[in-house]
Amino acid sequence: MSYLEGLSEPHILFDTQYRILAANAAYRRQFSPERSVVGRTCYEVSHRFNVPCDQAGESCPLLKARESGQRERVLHLHHTPKGEAYVNIELAPLLDATGQQAFYIEKMEALRVAQGQSAAQGLIGRAPAFQHMLALVARVAPSQATVLLLGESGTGKELVARAVHETSPRAHRALVAVDCASLPENLFESELFGHERGAFTGANTARGGLVEAASGGTLFLDEVGDIPLVMQVKLLRLLETGTYRRVGSTEQRHADIRVVSATHRDLDRMVAAGTFREDLYYRLSTFPIHLPSLRERRDDIGLLAAALLERVAPQRKLQISEPALRLLQEQDYPGNVRELRNLLERTALLCDGDTLEAGHVQQALRSGRRPAAAPPRNLPAPDRATAASDTADIPPVPGALKTLERAALQQLVSGHQGSRAALAAQLGISERSLYRKLKALQ
Repeated sequence: MSYLEGLSEPHILFDTQYRILAANAAYRRQFSPERSVVGRTCYEVSHRFNVPCDQAGESCPLLKARESGQRERVLHLHHTPKGEAYVNIELAPLLDATGQQAFYIEKMEALRVAQGQSAAQGLIGRAPAFQHMLALVARVAPSQATVLLLGESGTGKELVARAVHETSPRAHRALVAVDCASLPENLFESELFGHERGAFTGANTARGGLVEAASGGTLFLDEVGDIPLVMQVKLLRLLETGTYRRVGSTEQRHADIRVVSATHRDLDRMVAAGTFREDLYYRLSTFPIHLPSLRERRDDIGLLAAALLERVAPQRKLQISEPALRLLQEQDYPGNVRELRNLLERTALLCDGDTLEAGHVQQALRSGRRPAAAPPRNLPAPDRATAASDTADIPPVPGALKTLERAALQQLVSGHQGSRAALAAQLGISERSLYRKLKALQ
């Protein structure tokens, strides 16, 4: 107990029956300032449960330690004086003279980047899929491993990247985001690595790149699947050796960065198609994390809706009726949280009172729904002899030629097994032109 009191992090000591025997001053200040926890069970204090965590559907570190005989870590939602909060738990068993587990020491560390209740900022959620994702974030953040965030558009990849950064030893330095999809191919290298004076037309002064700006911190490569192939080689060198060169320079520079990347694309399929380097893929995906879609965490929609309403209508204290919430939970949200935010903003504008009703949500859904696209017509290829007569009676349709070109390219891509260079040669166009066409097709 004297040892625990000297620790700056919150710690408790309990026995094999889950009874808390001691709690140090750091624990009392942070988790139980008004009431002693000694003599109570850990699961009752932390979760208000009547049974151990594993019997209530939670992961129990004590049970894991009993099975493994060693230190165990889990992420839990704990009751605190300020409401429920995510807490990293590290439990270590203490052995008696016969080598049997007699006591357990538990260290707790609040994960301040995520919450299990409505909040104005940060990651919010309680669903099992969300908690699994968050547990992976908590586990990898203290390391230097490269992280690959995989998920649909609108699932909050930049928020998760920020969570990885802010719970890492690099949190005191910068998190620099690179939007790979918006950088033109001819400027990508200069933006990332910087350039020397006179390196190209318009380079009147030397300038450091985003890698230098992220020195000591984290470089976040958003939409990494859009990086041009020629740049993938140079990015691979940065990851493998930690070195790079500015455009127009022969000087090797060292980069002290941690890389977190994200994409909504299927990188495995891109690797198979030759549009993404396999060696770079393995360098980026040391620790992949899947971000669940909103369809995988419908139970979180109520929490998210309350938080999003505070952002889109901060001057109004809006509530959501039960029928309206059920209607929100029934939607599929292909745009995920971003789509939910837009829907709530429209709904708030259509509501004059303080409560969003199902009618308001229904009206917002109708006004925001895009018209269904006409199904493609699979027409047989005309015979050359009759092509002219067959097309003579067809009225011109705006954009028809572009539609035909896209359809033909789609058919070629789906059946092509080689590299992008081979496909460009087959079409008789440059690889760069093919890249632009493929990007437009996607």
